[in-house]
Amino acid sequence: MADRLEQQFDQAMFNVYRQAKDEADYNATIFLQMLTDNGGLRTAKTLINAPRESEGYTALYLRERLDLTVEAVVVENDRWHPLFTSDELERARKRLRAYRYTPRAGAE
Repeated sequence: MADRLEQQFDQAMFNVYRQAKDEADYNATIFLQMLTDNGGLRTAKTLINAPRESEGYTALYLRERLDLTVEAVVVENDRWHPLFTSDELERARKRLRAYRYTPRAGAE
């Protein structure tokens, strides 16, 4: 079950890469490379646990598309919550709040 959830999360991460490219005109090449090399879960944990937001996060903020960040994808869909620690979920929420983004349903 956990393996299946992780595979579905990998797919969700590749989907958000494509969405950012198609909808926000942002080609997140570093993010794509991280996904290809490490998979979605490891990439998401790396970005969420980083001391600062990524360049991609900032680029999406400037495009007013924080909904396409890893943080928002993870926080807004409680289906993914079992893959993350409570600290990681709180760190993602805090980063979104710091940029005045209010997560949609499933976030709290």
